[in-house]
Amino acid sequence: MSQQESMTILFADVCRSTQLFEQHGDVKAREIIATTLSALTQVTHKHGGRVIKTIGDEIMSTLPSGEAGVLAACDMQRRVSNDLNIVRHNVSVRIGLHFGDVLVENDDVFGDAVNVSARMAGLAKSQQIVTTASTAEDVSPDHGLEIRSLGKTRVKGKLMPIEIVDVLWQEDTSNVTTVSQALKLDDIEERASVTVRFGDKTIEVKDVSPPFTMGRDRSNDLIIDDEWISRNHASIEYRKGYFVLVDRSTNGTYLKIDGEEELRVHRDEVHLRRFGIVSLGQLSENRSEEQLVRFECHNH
Repeated sequence: MSQQESMTILFADVCRSTQLFEQHGDVKAREIIATTLSALTQVTHKHGGRVIKTIGDEIMSTLPSGEAGVLAACDMQRRVSNDLNIVRHNVSVRIGLHFGDVLVENDDVFGDAVNVSARMAGLAKSQQIVTTASTAEDVSPDHGLEIRSLGKTRVKGKLMPIEIVDVLWQEDTSNVTTVSQALKLDDIEERASVTVRFGDKTIEVKDVSPPFTMGRDRSNDLIIDDEWISRNHASIEYRKGYFVLVDRSTNGTYLKIDGEEELRVHRDEVHLRRFGIVSLGQLSENRSEEQLVRFECHNH
């Protein structure tokens, strides 16, 4: 049963997790990340929120209001910067959030606010909180938070660019770098892209683009109507220097990178490399050529 609600969607991402695996090995790195995500989960619950899912080194939470979301984000940054079990490993997080309408379905959330929040998280840097100006306006001045404008950016599903802000969570902001100019989508140098082909359609997904979504629902960038495919099935997103395929479906997504075995991705994500085939809901061998999504990664 699906229902629409208004809430804050928050993404918190552990920065430089690749270096953790290189420095400490798989077991220790996973332990460090788990400790960090556990701390973020505790803060979420403290502010009346709920953890929807954790994917790798990222947590996705919902909170009841814009104010609750911003205050939770600030407490998350403070917790990570003060917890000795986390600080000693030089771990930091970046956070993006937005308050808006979502579709709640099977303990998961979809829709406009999710897309905007993911975009905010993608713009945030280490130890930074980025949100929309409309979300920040919900925070009472009594909390004494300093909000800094970052200009405007474009988000999928929005006709006009939206105003975004940086929430200064540090108690002492004297050492926080001053922003000399607004952050604009057109100012960001394009470094990478993925060409997506489906039938006679060819779409270029850039590193500055919002998540590219696929599924049965009409709100997706690529609409594929098939009984095996979920309404909001999967997406291609740019994170931390590379593109990932993210599955949110019931039946999973099958990825075949050139020269490698086909891989099933289910409620998880995987790094996209070179070129290959994405098959939604079933193995590619069970699909016709017209039902397959082809991709090719480009690094500039």
